[in-house]
Amino acid sequence: MKPVTGQYDIVITGAGPAGLFCAIHAGNAGTRVLLLEKNKSAGEKLCISGTGQCNITHSGDMRDFFSKYGTHGKFLKPSLMNYTNRDVMEFFETRGIRMEITAGGKVFPKNRNAAEIRDILTKECRCRGVDIKYGDEVTRLERTADGFALYTHDQVFSARTLVIATGGCSYQKTGSTGDGYRFAASLGHTIIEVGPALAPVVISNYPFADLAGLTFPGLHFSIWRDSRKIINTCGDVLLTHTGLSGPGILDASRSIHEGDVIRLSFAGPVQQNTCAQTLIGQISANPKSLVKTLISGNGIPSRLAELLVRLAGIPEECTGAHLSAELRARLIELLTGCPLTVKKLGDFSVAMVTRGGISLDEVDPKTMESRIVPGLFFAGEILDIDGDTGGYNLQAAFSTGYCAAQGCVRRLNAYGKIERI
Repeated sequence: MKPVTGQYDIVITGAGPAGLFCAIHAGNAGTRVLLLEKNKSAGEKLCISGTGQCNITHSGDMRDFFSKYGTHGKFLKPSLMNYTNRDVMEFFETRGIRMEITAGGKVFPKNRNAAEIRDILTKECRCRGVDIKYGDEVTRLERTADGFALYTHDQVFSARTLVIATGGCSYQKTGSTGDGYRFAASLGHTIIEVGPALAPVVISNYPFADLAGLTFPGLHFSIWRDSRKIINTCGDVLLTHTGLSGPGILDASRSIHEGDVIRLSFAGPVQQNTCAQTLIGQISANPKSLVKTLISGNGIPSRLAELLVRLAGIPEECTGAHLSAELRARLIELLTGCPLTVKKLGDFSVAMVTRGGISLDEVDPKTMESRIVPGLFFAGEILDIDGDTGGYNLQAAFSTGYCAAQGCVRRLNAYGKIERI
């Protein structure tokens, strides 16, 4: 065994937003804190968040946050309420970062510079006496009589308490390669199968490639699996060259599987019979109008109207008066539930976050401490949590990082060893 290089009260692996925030608030407690980062700088994924603009949180009521994490919002409730969106904004504002809230409630730094947010966090770590070691990748860790031993390529660090905040697997070029799952599993933790989330979808036999770039705000759509509807929702949908994206699709992607059918309701939240009655009424009033003209008059872009008419098998120059009942039925189905079969979900190179991770059943939501290994804590995306777009994932990172810091200090107090080693 290599000799111990350094001894610390708290060692945090991963200098992303959760790890940095944990280090700041743990360091403020008078403890000796080490932050280990395998990259040459901190927050590489943070710096590209929100296309480099850094949507740090959402301005909405915290009670509305819980529904933004799928079925796992209940787990996050203690940490979110303990460190809220207002706390996050105040943290940065008191350090000179002005905030801007968009019409949709997203919160950005005024200058839209994610790197500046990262720099504030690393500066604050230094002010709190946190040791940060870059380019020091943890290769393995183990439980010891006094806490934990962390092995890098040429050093060994001891920790009374340990926080794993290594992130997930999305955007692997930033260093998020799932290392923390291996570490947690080696200590006995269950890893819920990980996969891409907040990811676009690729569609089989995709008919809308020529309409790439067209966006539908608040589009109603449903997701079907084995002829059973599993989701009925709405959100902004973007047509891409290969499939679907946009906030609505990204938020739903945690529940989308290969082979699912996504039905887009271009006509809005209406039943087929209501759509049929509307179309019949339009035909009666304008029998000589082209079918594509009739449906584009319902707020459907003309290019899409032309394509839907063609997909329904309707001749381009067909008027309402000449539209057969059979062709009308096909068109109404496309208007109210255009079926698109999912070929695959975008992979980790394009997914914004990771679904799956450390089983929440094995973590105390009030402290982020392991229920299996005393003194072991988790923060951020490594947990089985993924939020919607709009700042919810960074808020979860900040809140769980803060919660883990408090948990570590409580654990050290319980050990009676809050002094420097």
